[in-house]
Amino acid sequence: MFKITFKKSVAKDLKQISKDQVKRILDKIETELSSVLEQFPELKGKFAGLRKYRVGDYRIIFAIIGNDTVLITRIKHRKESYK
Repeated sequence: MFKITFKKSVAKDLKQISKDQVKRILDKIETELSSVLEQFPELKGKFAGLRKYRVGDYRIIFAIIGNDTVLITRIKHRKESYK
């Protein structure tokens, strides 16, 4: 089980998303993201070292820190997530 932490900028990202979607995203993070992280693909290029997780049209960009912590850096719509 991993400890999930959020970067401060994620709060700003969540304000731009509807409340129903935010609830769905946070539920998925708690249930699926906190268990097996190796199944989620690593990003390449300037985002090397980060991983992505898809929830509908939204992408959750996160990093694994140490052996027990996940830092969520961005939650954006798929069109905007890699800018």
